[in-house]
Amino acid sequence: MSLKKASVVIILILLIDQISKIYIKTHFVLEDEPIKVFSWFEITFLENDGMAWGAKLSDFFTFISDKSAKLILTIFRIVAVTGIGFWLVDVTKKKKSKTLIFAIAIIFAGALGNIIDSVFYGVLFSDSDMQVATFLPEGGGYAKVFHGKVVDMLHFPIWSGVLPEWLPFFGGKYFSFFDPVFNIADVAISTGIGILIVFNKKAFKDSSKIETHDLESHNNPA
Repeated sequence: MSLKKASVVIILILLIDQISKIYIKTHFVLEDEPIKVFSWFEITFLENDGMAWGAKLSDFFTFISDKSAKLILTIFRIVAVTGIGFWLVDVTKKKKSKTLIFAIAIIFAGALGNIIDSVFYGVLFSDSDMQVATFLPEGGGYAKVFHGKVVDMLHFPIWSGVLPEWLPFFGGKYFSFFDPVFNIADVAISTGIGILIVFNKKAFKDSSKIETHDLESHNNPA
């Protein structure tokens, strides 16, 4: 896969991610009643100010304020996505496997999509508490640059109930699956990481050796 094709994949994911986020942000009130699409899928508008599942650096390092923690996290994300970007360029130049290039491309797109929220959404939108947010509000946004919140909306409450008593440790306890609310960018990141784990050998195979072997086979037919 060439860098041009990888860029097309990245742009498509970014467009779907940002269009969905902007629509949710400008049409829904934060933590309002979820809209059920199916029994196992609903639209739930939440904003994530931290890491996965809403965790914050300040939760682990109490001496750091929430604002400082948010800034550190955003800067870390920018550094990380820059590194992923260089990795993507490198693997395309070296003509690595299509699986590897595709996986890195969608991870990059997802990471960049969430960075856009973290960096710009605080300036671009008004607050969503008890009201539908306004794009480019006259009084300014709800936060400064680098202090925006990531918009989440996809929720899959596939099953909930009390677990059977015979189960060790968890028997008789209430359990629900799947609780996290996420977005298209998160799906892209998770899918890319999943591809690298499941198709590890295919992703990291030495394409140059394969091409040499194919060429030798062609020049020296049995």
